[in-house]
Amino acid sequence: MRRIVVLAVTAALSAGLLSGASAGEFAPPPRPAVFETVFASPLGLEGLTTDGRDNLYTPARGADPCPVFRVAAAGGPAAVVGTIPVPCNPAGLAFDRRGRLYVANGDTVVSFVPDAANPPSATVFTSGVPGANGLAFDSAGALWISDGTTGQGRVWRAGADGVAAEAFRVQPMVSDVIPGGVGRDVRGLPPGTVTITPNGRTAADTAGSQHIVANGLAFTADGTLLVADTARGALWRVPMDRAGRPRATTGCDVAFPPNTLCLDNLGVQHPYLEGADGIVLDRAGGVWTAVNERNAIVVARRDGRVTEYFRNPADTTSKLRNGGPLEFPTSPVLLPDGRLCVTQSDGNRRDNAPNTAGEAAPAGAVRAKVSCVKP
Repeated sequence: MRRIVVLAVTAALSAGLLSGASAGEFAPPPRPAVFETVFASPLGLEGLTTDGRDNLYTPARGADPCPVFRVAAAGGPAAVVGTIPVPCNPAGLAFDRRGRLYVANGDTVVSFVPDAANPPSATVFTSGVPGANGLAFDSAGALWISDGTTGQGRVWRAGADGVAAEAFRVQPMVSDVIPGGVGRDVRGLPPGTVTITPNGRTAADTAGSQHIVANGLAFTADGTLLVADTARGALWRVPMDRAGRPRATTGCDVAFPPNTLCLDNLGVQHPYLEGADGIVLDRAGGVWTAVNERNAIVVARRDGRVTEYFRNPADTTSKLRNGGPLEFPTSPVLLPDGRLCVTQSDGNRRDNAPNTAGEAAPAGAVRAKVSCVKP
């Protein structure tokens, strides 16, 4: 199934600090971007990766077992290349150097070698990683895992032996109005439901409060680990020593565990990044971020500027941005030819609320989708 949508590109720039000098210029395309749905899924989706040969891989939720699909970026039938035994709630995924695929799944990471002819059942690579979400391999082959569910901001490192150890924590935002004390208050609400008064604030629905701290992971060319912070709207930078251990400053605030990153490890923070989910780097070092709750794709350049590369247009009457083509984008992938692809899970938050207006819908035949755009 393929659906083509033309979306005008908007851009705005902000000063910040992501890393050193720029390696090449980033610029919007000279013409409107064209999105097309290359996979309309009857099951939930979140993670996305590629094998570098224009094939996309995404694990689905809501089945027994959970299938992992291979989809051609050009479109066409999807093939099941592996399954994840129940209980399964897959999220991020990544290939190692040998072509084995690793998938974050609840409090474990499972793995298998994709095979469309005889789809294998994934086996557990590591456990004891509650909220496992983002995955990234470093240059030495160690797997890094983010805790994208609990709000504790943990990031683990697992070696070839499959033993995971907590490496550090991302410092959460502090809030006195959210259960647990951390998160970004009521920013998940659609327009018109928040009221500020002299006596305080009220909201029709506070379920949208965002507490997720550590989400997407990616390594830069110099081995620095980038961590997307969904609640703060930021990218953290964690440099590594020669042994692959974090050498970022920690322990600056006694309110948090001593291995919590200090705020000076923030690479860039910007309102455009509120809802930052999966991330991927381009050849120039720019960080492409799927900003789920804003229905946007945002690029943070190496010189620190932040560009809103894609965002859904607002409906002229309701002012909502929930009609597509983006529907809660979660995991971006850049193919070798520069083609951007992204999974869309149709979550019910902020710009995508209510999540019933686009191609995907909670009770419809399409629950989630993979879309690609050609620059």
